Amino acid sequence: MPAILEFFYDYGSPYSYIADTQISGLRERSGCTLIYRPMLLGGVFKATGNHSPAQEPVEAKRAYFGNEMSRWVAHYGIPFRGNPFFPINTLSLMRQAHAAQRQGVFEAFHAAVFPAFWEREMNLGDADTLASVLEAAGLDAAALAEAAADPQIKAALLETTEEAVERGVFGAPSFFVAGELYFGSDRLAFVEAALGQQGE
Repeated sequence: MPAILEFFYDYGSPYSYIADTQISGLRERSGCTLIYRPMLLGGVFKATGNHSPAQEPVEAKRAYFGNEMSRWVAHYGIPFRGNPFFPINTLSLMRQAHAAQRQGVFEAFHAAVFPAFWEREMNLGDADTLASVLEAAGLDAAALAEAAADPQIKAALLETTEEAVERGVFGAPSFFVAGELYFGSDRLAFVEAALGQQGE
């Protein structure tokens, strides 16, 4: 039976984007079953008292985080641009991710959103901009926006976010393998090793 990898993330998280660029290769190498768990990072921060690295009060530490991100981007050789609209309110966006899962179009949705925000510098907090991105990907943006307002979809995002906090998540990206939490895009080697042990 394949090992299971849960990926808790928010599209507004640059580290989640970095992790996402590597996750398909990791899945192919490990043969794991990958489960995407879209959550509201702002809700996680509020519940845990944590904050974004961009809001780090120690200036030298904040500058170091920026340097480290540049190093990882160069290490992976991935396209990345600091979005001028960062941070955005991702509530509607993450609800639409759940709606896309419910409608069976998540793969196309997911493939469109991360690059739009972290490669093309688009403001996905703006409803019209998001709609244009989704329509260009062949999705029904109006249907997704309407579904995101459904109480069941709202509840699904809330439940996923609360579950993440209950399981020890304090930021994004967060991964679970066999109930064990791994935090950060720089922990993927540990994630892959854990998946290898599960697959034995």
